[in-house]
Amino acid sequence: MVHEFSPLTVTGVVKRHQQGHKTIAALNGVNLVIRSGEFVAIMGASGSGKSTLLYAMAGLTSIDEGELRVDGQDLGRLSDAALTQFRREKIGLVFQAFNLISALSAEANIRLPAPEGPRLDAQVDVLLDRLGMTDRRTHKPEALSGGEQQRIAIGRALVCDPAIILADEPTGSLDSVSGQEICQLLRELCTEQGRTIVVVTHEPHVAMWADRVIVLKDGQTQAEFRPSGTHDPQEIATQYQEALLQSEVVR
Repeated sequence: MVHEFSPLTVTGVVKRHQQGHKTIAALNGVNLVIRSGEFVAIMGASGSGKSTLLYAMAGLTSIDEGELRVDGQDLGRLSDAALTQFRREKIGLVFQAFNLISALSAEANIRLPAPEGPRLDAQVDVLLDRLGMTDRRTHKPEALSGGEQQRIAIGRALVCDPAIILADEPTGSLDSVSGQEICQLLRELCTEQGRTIVVVTHEPHVAMWADRVIVLKDGQTQAEFRPSGTHDPQEIATQYQEALLQSEVVR
């Protein structure tokens, strides 16, 4: 499941917004490299630019400067139609709000991005089994709990065997128990299948599952650190605060 190219490289990325007469840099020269089979958490407070960065990495928002490469492809060189197709095939997206189609069953939601073919039925069966959702396959989203809906959303993100999975606050709409189950599932997918996963979060309880934590502030990468693997949210909170303090000293 490891892909040939570095799944994601971000080079000098700038994204500006107009606020009245002011121009605000939501992203201000971001650089990072995500390696194959790596689980990375991007942490930052509200307004730090982390969700803007994720949407840019997914090709859902344009950038003003810099370069974004997913699986070796420069997103900025693709037409809108080609980018849509590339995203469907190479980028798995998981959102806080699940974004499932209410009229479709769990199984049909998973199948949605994938082209029909002889292998799809077996692939969906495997996904439902791995997600623990086989007995819920015919249920529509309204009949599923929040955690179950997010599992289906993860299945939808995986069905095309993407180069990378991008998750925006994936536990934000879940209770703490369901949220930790989703984090553990993402960790297991990374470990067992070599999945490359980037999660945007402000929660130490989420970041503690990552291999590496990148700290974003004011649209810039301030620091990074590696969790010890003890899954201790207090450890992550402390390291996060220390990284912010250290960046202030350096500046």
